[in-house]
Amino acid sequence: MPFGFHGKILTVDLTNEKFGEMSINEEDVRKFTLGSGLAAKILLDEFPFTEPLAPESPLLFLSGLLTGTNAPTACKLSVCARSPLTGIWNEATVGGHWPAELRFTGYDGILFTGKAKKPVYLYIGEDKIELRPAEKLWGKDTYETAALIQSECPPRTLVAAIGPAGENLVSIAAICFDPPNARHAARAGIGANMGSKNLKAIAVKGSGKKIAVADPEKLKEHLKEDTLKIKNNAKGLSEFGTAGGAPAVESFGDLSIKNWYLGSFPQVTEISGQKVRETIFVKHYACWACPIGCGKIVQGELPGFGKFYGHYAEYETVGMLGSQVLNADLNLLSYANELANRLGIDTISGGAAVAFAIECFEKKKISKKDTGGMEYRWGDATTIVSLLKDIAYRRNLGAVLAYGTKRAAEIIGKNTIEFTSTNKGLEYPAHDPRGHVGMALNYATAVRGACHLEGLTYFLDRGVPAVDFGITTPPNQFEESDKPQIVFTMQNFFSLFNPLGLCKFLFHGQAGPKMISNWVNAICGWKWTMDDFQLTGERLFNLKRIYGNLLGISKKDDIYLSRAVAWPKPDGKAKGVVPNVAKMLAEYYRLRGWSDEGIPRKERLQQLGLEKYYSRIENI
Repeated sequence: MPFGFHGKILTVDLTNEKFGEMSINEEDVRKFTLGSGLAAKILLDEFPFTEPLAPESPLLFLSGLLTGTNAPTACKLSVCARSPLTGIWNEATVGGHWPAELRFTGYDGILFTGKAKKPVYLYIGEDKIELRPAEKLWGKDTYETAALIQSECPPRTLVAAIGPAGENLVSIAAICFDPPNARHAARAGIGANMGSKNLKAIAVKGSGKKIAVADPEKLKEHLKEDTLKIKNNAKGLSEFGTAGGAPAVESFGDLSIKNWYLGSFPQVTEISGQKVRETIFVKHYACWACPIGCGKIVQGELPGFGKFYGHYAEYETVGMLGSQVLNADLNLLSYANELANRLGIDTISGGAAVAFAIECFEKKKISKKDTGGMEYRWGDATTIVSLLKDIAYRRNLGAVLAYGTKRAAEIIGKNTIEFTSTNKGLEYPAHDPRGHVGMALNYATAVRGACHLEGLTYFLDRGVPAVDFGITTPPNQFEESDKPQIVFTMQNFFSLFNPLGLCKFLFHGQAGPKMISNWVNAICGWKWTMDDFQLTGERLFNLKRIYGNLLGISKKDDIYLSRAVAWPKPDGKAKGVVPNVAKMLAEYYRLRGWSDEGIPRKERLQQLGLEKYYSRIENI
């Protein structure tokens, strides 16, 4: 009996309505773990060139190795596929309680192929697996869909669903889990991958099949001390959520403001986690096995539009549907966040699209003929709400924005590409790389495009220590010389979080590779050291880079200079800063063991146990 995993993935052929099982061997788990690590191997080995929305293209829901155990924050699952937004690797990771519930069905994940003839949803529970008709659900938002499915399923069935955006194959569509608590696999259009298969939802009801643990007493011993440490070090997140960090982010010059044009927005305090606690707060929310509990449930009303109830905006949404569009109205932000969640839109790319559209209108690159007769204005409720709906339903300018801002700018022309900030086609999240220059290098090299979660180096700049790596004082946020080493180290570290199923906010709790390795060893019966942890993270980072290389990714894509990297800010702490990405990239490639064109060298792949893939990239 394997420890730490069940050893099987449910396979679903939607075209032929057939179910099967894919076995997972322990050798692969030791090398790639689960989650996005094993998913990358499966895609690279078996489906390297399938088009993102083609029926034969796979869609993988894979839990992390520790998901469903008692390890702190072991709640994550990665939804992996080739992105319809970027055309390359995508892992959209989600927490909440759905991922653990899936594991309690006895499966480590689900692999979908094919396309259903008519809309369906998958039900897994009570030792029963069924594809059920979903035509009556098609067109419903994610909250409505979950409620209707739960009404015909056993109590405590959990639902993951797409909204109209996913149905309409919007390239920035998301998948909503556990609404109205509303956790999301959101980035790079993963909801469109699901919609392309006529798959409306997945409902899971665990049957008590727990994960076998090698040494329960040793795990209990570790967690007794570690959980308290994490909880004490992450009190700010527990009290105010991720939105509580917004004022500090602004003070560092790190906030996204007016489509990356401004450097200061003190009004962010009006939409911060602190303001939430004073006004619309209802209760705290915690994901499975989480001692932090950063989720905040809110309730209120946006006059003239309607009521809202559910999960408050995370920091990224505060940035992208708040300061990025000059919105400092708490009720408007909450309503827009819920609307995006219901429609199934990534709030990061969605906010970027709204800001891009407003600037295009302001600078007369588009007119009322394109907007359906509307005037787009900064901070305006009607503008923000209408644009989100138009994107989801592909109406008016939304039909163009549905492809993401890079493609939208190419369609509109008129030099509107200057109004975008993307890397490899993925919109920047709400951390400004001019505020923390290490993030410029991280965005440039992150395997799925501009992704803050692959490196999170700004945590270090703001004073979160990484004792295991010898970083106990904050690096200078604007100094470039040390950033290649820091980014290399932190990317390898964080590359294991999604495969292990852990939340990256553990880092706020000062959990490092030594602590986490102890959990892995107790659960799986392994003997991991910190070096094993880092080497495995580096292996997975390179595995996904190889997938990107095969699809044409190289140095030319790493040095894409968008507004948020190339233009100096006019004010704020990061005033005048322009990161030298090319300079940092050369040293970073050396540390990675990559060629001058960003292709992994044979010697490094041999060290990582990935030598069999070299023949596929050696002539690129």
